[in-house]
Amino acid sequence: MSTTPLLGSFTFRPVGPLKDAELLHGWVTHPKAAFWMMRDATLTDVERAYMEIAADRHHDAFLGLHDGEPAFLMERYDPAHRELVGLYEPEPGDVGMHFLVAPTDTPVHGFTRAVLTAVMRHLFEDPATRRVVVEPDVRNKAVQALNTAVGFVPEREIDKPEKTALLSFCTRERFTSATEVTA
Repeated sequence: MSTTPLLGSFTFRPVGPLKDAELLHGWVTHPKAAFWMMRDATLTDVERAYMEIAADRHHDAFLGLHDGEPAFLMERYDPAHRELVGLYEPEPGDVGMHFLVAPTDTPVHGFTRAVLTAVMRHLFEDPATRRVVVEPDVRNKAVQALNTAVGFVPEREIDKPEKTALLSFCTRERFTSATEVTA
């Protein structure tokens, strides 16, 4: 569990592909989730996608809870086996990550950054994780700014089948340095 002053607690549980599909369908097809690339997905498409992830030993999906209520989605993957195969040279301890904050009509200032910070803390709770790897769409300037705020450093653009991405890395040390709270 991660707690952020003023914003509450964040916890994670594995996605239940059938149990959570309707909720996730509303999130991934929302116009604000355009970079998730599932805008036209049916409920069955979402169920199938998360059943495939649940069966994949190199990919996991977690529902993020804010004060016990579903608020975001986090996917963790092994970039040596998924998403980035052949696009960079993975190092031991690399972990790939995607996150999506649920759409809301009442946004809270700082919430998405708090979610990303909680996601990163969760990933770095595993002592084997040395570096988190992300590959956001180069057009997604908002997530790039958030990534920078928590310690990611862009390396280069890469061409993936579905997008041109900005390959970026964050070590445990950079994350800690970027998110330390000073009095």
